Amino acid sequence: MSDNQDKALAAIMAATPLSLKSSSLAEQIYTLLRQLILERKIPGSSEMSESRLADELKVSRTPMREALVRLAGEGLLVRRGARSFAVRAVDTKEYFDSMTLREMLECEAIVKAAGRIDQAQLEVFAAELQELDQGEHDENDYWLFDDRLHNFIAEASGNTVLVKLLAQLRANSRLFRLHSPLHRQKENHSEHSAVLDALRQQDTEAGVSAMRQHIQNLRNEVLKALSE
Repeated sequence: MSDNQDKALAAIMAATPLSLKSSSLAEQIYTLLRQLILERKIPGSSEMSESRLADELKVSRTPMREALVRLAGEGLLVRRGARSFAVRAVDTKEYFDSMTLREMLECEAIVKAAGRIDQAQLEVFAAELQELDQGEHDENDYWLFDDRLHNFIAEASGNTVLVKLLAQLRANSRLFRLHSPLHRQKENHSEHSAVLDALRQQDTEAGVSAMRQHIQNLRNEVLKALSE
């Protein structure tokens, strides 16, 4: 196995054990692998052999195949052979294309969520953001908060297709960052705070402006890094 394959397998084996008696084994495997990919615990371009993973996890190949095919369908994996996959690499063009769509759809989610969003949950997010800003946290803590907040706003829009599209676009951004050293936690805090404040004040225009600025800042930081 390659070094990346070894790292991928080590991350999977160190994760929460599967419940082998459960009927939802394929769902468990899917959830586990998706989390490890997006948390960058499985390196980008890592090859994932269906048979090797099934043997190491002591599960049959059917649920493993179902999970891997599902992840491929979501664009997190690509096929490398009849029974082998790899973590998909997102190139620069796809990243910028995704961010252009994200700007449009994230702003639309703010508009559609106006008057529907749970104000109590906004307060919970605001408290969590303050805690993240003050304490010491793992990078994945920041990412999980980011993902939950953006997904919460999308779901409040009431448009299930919008929710799915944005989840895919955020995954694309995350896959790109598997190959990128960029980190902007403090900046994210400030920008998320502006979005939350606008939503708490039920100021749709300010919310759209804050979200647009957030997405544009993410994109501009990548542009700056590429030009250096």
